[in-house]
Amino acid sequence: MTIKVGDKVPATTLKHMVKDGPANVTSADFFSGRTVVLFAVPGAYTPTCHAKHVPGFVTHAAALKAKGVDAIGCMSVNDVFVMDAWGKVLKVGEDITMLADGNGEFTKALGLELDASGFGMGTRSQRFAFVAKDGVVTHLYIETGGEFRVSAAEHVLANL
Repeated sequence: MTIKVGDKVPATTLKHMVKDGPANVTSADFFSGRTVVLFAVPGAYTPTCHAKHVPGFVTHAAALKAKGVDAIGCMSVNDVFVMDAWGKVLKVGEDITMLADGNGEFTKALGLELDASGFGMGTRSQRFAFVAKDGVVTHLYIETGGEFRVSAAEHVLANL
């Protein structure tokens, strides 16, 4: 079942890179007590994700935070090392937490899997964005059919 507005973010564990190496972060810890924008991409370094999706959130991070967003997360079904390297290449700095859903468990719990096996990528995440306040989804934007519109930083910002 696909997550919807009003639902609690599912309890799973993601990975992110910290100074000492890979670290687990539970969804409860990441989303609790604050307003978070999470956007997901089908794959690190893939064309739209790399050229448009992440750069848009880097560009608009300050504006999102000015509207009350405490944290921005970028999630993909990639490993933590790829997500960390990708974040460095795109210079996300402290503005965006690069979250790895290496086994796709969080993506599956959200009901937002994408069969990308036709592209040799296996099961990935659909492209989406949501806003959660204290772990409850308040805004949800799921792309359809390979589009890149509603999950863009500009669209999320305009709807806050």
